[in-house]
Amino acid sequence: MSDTAQQIPQGRLGRTGVPVSRLTLGAMNFGGPTPRDESIGIIRAALDAGITVIDTADVYHQGASEEIVGEAIAGRRDEVVLATKFHGRIGDSPLREGNSKRWIHRAIDDSLRRLGTDHIDLYQAHRPDPHTPLLETIEALDALVRQGKIRYYGTSVFGVADIVEAQFVARANGLIPPVTEQVPYSALIRLAERTTLEAARAHGLGVLTFGPLAAGWLSGAYRQGAEQPATSRGGARAWPGRFDVADPRNAGKLEAAERLALLADRAGIAVPALAVGFALTHPAVSSVIVGPRTREHLDAYVASAATVLDDDVLDEIDLIVAPGTTFLERDNGRIPEELTPAALRRAR
Repeated sequence: MSDTAQQIPQGRLGRTGVPVSRLTLGAMNFGGPTPRDESIGIIRAALDAGITVIDTADVYHQGASEEIVGEAIAGRRDEVVLATKFHGRIGDSPLREGNSKRWIHRAIDDSLRRLGTDHIDLYQAHRPDPHTPLLETIEALDALVRQGKIRYYGTSVFGVADIVEAQFVARANGLIPPVTEQVPYSALIRLAERTTLEAARAHGLGVLTFGPLAAGWLSGAYRQGAEQPATSRGGARAWPGRFDVADPRNAGKLEAAERLALLADRAGIAVPALAVGFALTHPAVSSVIVGPRTREHLDAYVASAATVLDDDVLDEIDLIVAPGTTFLERDNGRIPEELTPAALRRAR
């Protein structure tokens, strides 16, 4: 363990009983904004600090993230709960995406090769697929568990109806059900409290939350009267206005971010530490995914893992952002197909 590293608190992954660190290393930046050598250094430093879960996806930089993770954990595979995801398009072909049985069986072999391992600990459907029945997806994932290619499987940014249906469909057909869900959750993005987190507790699911800094809004840079912060996030291009402090849709979020920053100042902690401490506090959360772009980011996240917020601070957060609140639909991870304008107006 490095001199600057701190041991990360440990928990359990839902009903699986698998021990997991309360922080998960998210690998979305590796192979993109963060170059290969620097990424490998961050991954190894995270393991030294006591982070035991690494979460990547085949679509992250078209497989580069998985390759980097595989290289970094070589010789340390047994120290890692290794998670990856399928669903997003790989390359240009529409045959290389989605949640169909055909693609899942191809995607898992590609991920195993890139990661340099013979099994994935947690294989996740990155998003729902409205074109594929849940039963087909679950049948494919059940088969992978029985083949030994994966140990468990889960979902990411599924609606509550899909989460519950997946449990019902699996059990009704004698199949292994999902054991986890990934969902965005922060002091600024709290819809999960009225939806996913309660469903997860009811079904014993482990929950991996992501975005504790609310895509940078709780980094400490988004303050009223300050200049527009720079962002390297691809979402700034894909979802115009999401990061724009001058956009009227973000007025409430900017005000809340300012008040949370002032609260952090009064509590004597950094805004990111307040944000991570908040996400770790919910009893349904197994682990919080953090996505460092630099080693300095990792060190800050590691330091924040020990943050414990007292009831007075938590009560003040609730007064600033009421439980269950969402400011912008896209902050919840995706815009459900049923909420797109055409779907609201026209029969499909």
